[in-house]
Amino acid sequence: MWELARGSMVLFLQGKLFASAKQAYGLMAIGAAITAALLLVAVKGIGAPLLVAAPLVAFAGGMLQPRLFKNLKYK
Repeated sequence: MWELARGSMVLFLQGKLFASAKQAYGLMAIGAAITAALLLVAVKGIGAPLLVAAPLVAFAGGMLQPRLFKNLKYK
């Protein structure tokens, strides 16, 4: 299991995991931007404490990634 994860990380860092690395990086940036915006809304807009908002927003951002990556092609 560790070898599979390590191999995927190496291919990702080399830019060989996805058919279009630019698209994958763009989708990651979109996910990070949405997650950051949700954190700002939770902390500044709603007034939630950072220690409560951060794990909840991180979970929401993690749930967003499969939706963003559903049409992404791998090599």
